[in-house]
Amino acid sequence: MSDAVYILGGAQSDFARNWSREGLGIHDMMAEVLFSGLDAAKLEPKDIQSAHIGNFTGELFCGQGQLGGIFASLHPDLSGVPTSRHEAACASGSMAILAAASEIEAGRYDLTCVLGLEYMRNVPGKTAADHLGAAAWRGREYDDVNYVWPAAFADVIEAYSEKYGRVSYDHLGEIARINYENGRRNPNAQTRKWEFNDRSFTEDDEANPVIEGRVRRNDCGQVTDGAAVVFLASRRYAEEYVKARGMKLSDLARIDGWGHRTAPMTLTDKLTENRNSRFVLPQINTAIRECFARAGIDSPFQLSAIETHDCFAMTEYAAIDSYEITAPGESWKAVEDGTIAAGGRLPINPSGGLIGLGHPVGATGVRMMLDGYRQVTGQAADCQVDGAEKVGLLNIGGSTTTIATFVVGRPG
Repeated sequence: MSDAVYILGGAQSDFARNWSREGLGIHDMMAEVLFSGLDAAKLEPKDIQSAHIGNFTGELFCGQGQLGGIFASLHPDLSGVPTSRHEAACASGSMAILAAASEIEAGRYDLTCVLGLEYMRNVPGKTAADHLGAAAWRGREYDDVNYVWPAAFADVIEAYSEKYGRVSYDHLGEIARINYENGRRNPNAQTRKWEFNDRSFTEDDEANPVIEGRVRRNDCGQVTDGAAVVFLASRRYAEEYVKARGMKLSDLARIDGWGHRTAPMTLTDKLTENRNSRFVLPQINTAIRECFARAGIDSPFQLSAIETHDCFAMTEYAAIDSYEITAPGESWKAVEDGTIAAGGRLPINPSGGLIGLGHPVGATGVRMMLDGYRQVTGQAADCQVDGAEKVGLLNIGGSTTTIATFVVGRPG
């Protein structure tokens, strides 16, 4: 039987920072979050047995690859530590987690470091959007649009509308509003000080202009500089860790389940493949169901909260029925009745998500895991969901090309 995987803690950067304006580079970002995480988890560099780096576009934004070598340069005790870098667009961090967890499950290592990071605010916004378009299939899709990903998820809106009836902007705007409001409570949120008015989440072209199709400015996740780190451990290491610190195993978090799927690259191929499915994007539901089976649960309402990918409000809208919180095509019901709001039956993105907290692409999956850990260990401060015991995570790359899901729980 494979070993259980425990989460010892970690850290994230302040997603409101612009590292280029501070005169700092991607290596500074990596170092700062790593040492903050080691301090928070009460670990030393010499404790790390392997490291996995999640990053999407270091070469495009910074001209920098080989990030594992930078990691090994950050402290003398890290020289010689085996490292790997993982890329799957916005799911890069989750791929790093899956690889690190598999090493623990296989018995290769007892303590692994997973660090995700992205440095993106050193170029103009249009250039950033073009770089991020590398997760689409160049020459085959979205070559004729200004902004690739708003256009892609505008097409998802249309696909939902065609299958189930028109998606109302009232519901998309409310999803965005909730996530910005949640972000106000998060001291690391990029948008925590942003101001909105009563027209900001409506179809008002001045207060909330169109970006592409039916996607509007305030529906969009942020272009963000940031990093996050978590430390994963075997049961043997976790037991020694808590004993040495006067803790209990139940003071930690554990990865209870995971799911991983890769769909065809283009959105057109996905929609064609799935035309006879109950879901517009059924591979998301499949990955969630696989994760639930591994975690020993069969309903989303056995979760206390969900941290989901909301690169756009429509992405979260699609996640709601993919989690089977509602029937397919009825995600709007969970928005209208308050299910997903803070204090609702199943809060989504208490952190603020990609819209409210921010979206440093390679860090997002790792940040979600850190927030899952904080929720189930009661360390989420003003973002805390009362009595959180299990948290679902959904991280996607591209137009739902790479799909990663987790359930984070508290050991009994």
